[in-house]
Amino acid sequence: MKRIIPALLIAVIAIGLLVGGLACNGVERVRVATTTSLYDTGLWDYLEPMFEEQYNVELDILYAGTGIALEYGQRGDVDAIVVHSKSREDQFVADGYGVERVPFAYNYFLIVGPEDDPAGIGDMTPEDALAHLAEAGTASFISRGDESGTHDVEKSMWAAAGYGYEDIRTAGSWYVEAGSGMGPTLMMASEKQGYTLSDMGTFLAYSGGIELVPIVDHGSILLNVYSVMVCTATRYPDMAQNLVDFLTSDDIQQLIGNYGTNQYGDSLFTPCAGNEPTS
Repeated sequence: MKRIIPALLIAVIAIGLLVGGLACNGVERVRVATTTSLYDTGLWDYLEPMFEEQYNVELDILYAGTGIALEYGQRGDVDAIVVHSKSREDQFVADGYGVERVPFAYNYFLIVGPEDDPAGIGDMTPEDALAHLAEAGTASFISRGDESGTHDVEKSMWAAAGYGYEDIRTAGSWYVEAGSGMGPTLMMASEKQGYTLSDMGTFLAYSGGIELVPIVDHGSILLNVYSVMVCTATRYPDMAQNLVDFLTSDDIQQLIGNYGTNQYGDSLFTPCAGNEPTS
């Protein structure tokens, strides 16, 4: 798998534009921008070889927060987007950058923290839990702070709790912006023995190496749906559509639904092609 870290992305895209995404040794290359949580869970490592073999194509996977991934699509730097922020995805399509938003899997967000739950938020709703953390101002909360889909959900949760996000950002040293992906944010929260918002899949993938447990895991605001979109600027619309068909096919949906059960004892994702959940 060709992993391209954000710090090198500008150089990589410049080279990609020079070659125009042309075939390499007769094999077409397709560029996909994806959220870090799908990378951190290893799902792309699992699915990418299957897609490449089935369609005789090479995938270049660019992983970043949802906001940055959508920017790549707006600039025409990638052929498809796989992210998890419904409102921004709908806007991406409405603005003419994407062909269609196609949900294919979901899981839930969790507020995770130290096992002894020093802030005492375990029995609260997500909104009440954040309000309590803000009012107390003693337990650390580690935010991704990177304009990702997870960050979007966090901001909507603060709003639902009655707080303006800009006020929270400057509320005190208890609130920390990591400015990084989900995996590093979980590691920071573990080191500080603080709380953070994580998608369930990445939390399970990292659970063996961190000292955090799920504290708040119920509430409709915690729903986390992943979608794939073909970018209108793609040079390979048929192959980009193949990725949509691949992710929503019966066989791959079954594999997604089973992913993680052997290693983590639970599935990291629930397939939902054609049946997007609402809560």
